[in-house]
Amino acid sequence: MMASAQIQKYRLDSTIDSLAKVEQIIEELKDLYRIPEDIYGNILVSITEAVNNAIRHGNKLDPDKKVDFSFESSEKEFIFKIQDNGTGFDPDSIPDPTLPENIDKPDGRGIFIMKNLSDEVKFEDEGRKIEITFHR
Repeated sequence: MMASAQIQKYRLDSTIDSLAKVEQIIEELKDLYRIPEDIYGNILVSITEAVNNAIRHGNKLDPDKKVDFSFESSEKEFIFKIQDNGTGFDPDSIPDPTLPENIDKPDGRGIFIMKNLSDEVKFEDEGRKIEITFHR
């Protein structure tokens, strides 16, 4: 019999201070759900990047908008979902940051980082919601 997944939900302010809170939440989840050390760093970087994107690009640092953040743990994986209240975007329109013409650009690496550090990245709701999965 398969154990049911456990879900934790959070609501964050659209301020840079929320990034420190995300780091604290992930640290607590690591202890609570025994997240392996070998994927903990990837989770920390990916989820912090996703929340940063939601705050800065999605909600445009608007204090009236929130970022919804959830964590789901099952026998096989950890799933993080981050959703903003912005206008959305087309994830496929983001230029490849590894191309020579994009190497020196200050932005555009977040999604690339998330995709390379996690096992799966899915966008929903016109880019307002991202689901990032890590296998145990």
